[in-house]
Amino acid sequence: MSLKEKLVKNDITLGSWITLAHPAIAEIMAKSGFDWLTVDLEHSVITIREAEELIRIIELCDVIPLVRLSANDPVQIKRVMDAGAHGVIVPMVNSAAEAEKAVAAVRYPPHGRRGVGLARAQGYGSDFDGYRDWVGKETVVIVQVEHIDAVNNMEEILSVEGVDGFIVGPYDLSGSMGIPGKFEHPLMEDAMERIYTVKMASEKAAGIHIIEPNIEELKQRINQGYSFLAYSLDIRMLDCACRLGIDLIRGEQK
Repeated sequence: MSLKEKLVKNDITLGSWITLAHPAIAEIMAKSGFDWLTVDLEHSVITIREAEELIRIIELCDVIPLVRLSANDPVQIKRVMDAGAHGVIVPMVNSAAEAEKAVAAVRYPPHGRRGVGLARAQGYGSDFDGYRDWVGKETVVIVQVEHIDAVNNMEEILSVEGVDGFIVGPYDLSGSMGIPGKFEHPLMEDAMERIYTVKMASEKAAGIHIIEPNIEELKQRINQGYSFLAYSLDIRMLDCACRLGIDLIRGEQK
């Protein structure tokens, strides 16, 4: 079953974020059992050339490669899709018009405005027809709810045809209200409650990024009905694993 089909059925899928460009990072994470992995171009120094290599590795490991864009930019969308991404995660989508713009950049005419090129995704020109048909059926567009404006406009955003789901970006969402990182603040709790209410009334897949590699929070979010789950990211898993071992050893030495 494709990721698109799983999103439609609201099946639970588990992914993670890649911010380090080394191909071994992508290979290790892809072989660990994730359903999808996102190459992050917004908050990393990964180049478009490095992104293509990471996409290739993830796909060759039979995992779905997605790209989190640096902006809702049709040119960047075209480039990462041509590089072989199966879909995009679009930051700061705060209105239905912005969601429509993202979908149009992924799709070819007459259903979109994406320019036609021949690159890796199209078999370097050998299979454009097959890829064109695949794009219409299987590409994934996930919008990020990471601003209070997006929270207030969620119904309209999720009604846009071609939007497969959303994912909450907790840090930016809290920042948009002047309380960055304060997830237990009443304003943040109110925003999350509204997201939950809209999610329950929508058929679109609901996602959330669990920043710290916390299994209990992952279980909690699953129980809350989130199905598109980003479990931490490469740098936080590496950092936490290192600190855990060091803290345990130093604790025993005291």
